[in-house]
Amino acid sequence: MTGAWRCAGLPWGDGGPRLRWEGGRHSELERGRRVAFAVVAGSARTCVGARGHGCPVRAEVSRRSIGARCAECARLDRAHSVAADTVADDPRPYRVYLAWFGPGMVKVGITASERGPARLLEQGAVSFSWLGVGPLMAARRTEELLRAALGVPDRIPYADKRAARAALPPAGERVAELAELHARAVALDGWPESLERAPFRAVDHGAVFGLEGLERADGVVSELVAGGVVSGDLLAAAGPDLHLATGRGVVVLDTRLMTGWELTGTTDDGLTVPVVALREAGPGAQDGLF
Repeated sequence: MTGAWRCAGLPWGDGGPRLRWEGGRHSELERGRRVAFAVVAGSARTCVGARGHGCPVRAEVSRRSIGARCAECARLDRAHSVAADTVADDPRPYRVYLAWFGPGMVKVGITASERGPARLLEQGAVSFSWLGVGPLMAARRTEELLRAALGVPDRIPYADKRAARAALPPAGERVAELAELHARAVALDGWPESLERAPFRAVDHGAVFGLEGLERADGVVSELVAGGVVSGDLLAAAGPDLHLATGRGVVVLDTRLMTGWELTGTTDDGLTVPVVALREAGPGAQDGLF
């Protein structure tokens, strides 16, 4: 990594997670790899823009924001978001799913069929099963029906996901909890006729993420700062999170905090960014570089 690079996110694909950089470059994220970067001294975090367009004023944004967008760019981005219910005429088929993140932490959601399991990987879902497939509005109505009838949320706080990863029950128990909810879901009346119900087929990401035997994290990076350094060995990657073995113990880095900063490679072994304690998981609670 030479010169200053700007992170553009952590997409998941068939080859696993990769850090994407502005300009089209990628960094593969293999377990055991050294992750080491520094934030350019004297720099500020600036807005990443919206819908593929740069921020016209390159506004400075909060160091703790996971979106790294100014108010205007955030509004533009949300205006084209399926998740925000602002797009109703999307002709693509959508899948409804159940996703498991930890004991008592199951959510229902929707994703475009063409994306396959990418959305589940991006969210850090440890296990999941499809529930059905159909037009967007039918999928949305089914999602709302199931949330109300099953008493499951449409969001799980990332703090809870992180806390649960180091104490996961065996895969069989994860699948059993999903199977019970799936059976209750497909037995409900009121599904839209245009949505085809799917049989239960559990997919488990424990091995893909590297969660088996994962040591509990000691802390979470709360923000990056100009001149700060992050350095550690990659133990696991789940959703946007990297679990790193550092000189200060196991620390989780949410790669969404990297966007908007100018970053460079470093040979330093320190961790000189703010870190906060990892709180205990709370099932059912709601929350609003290499």
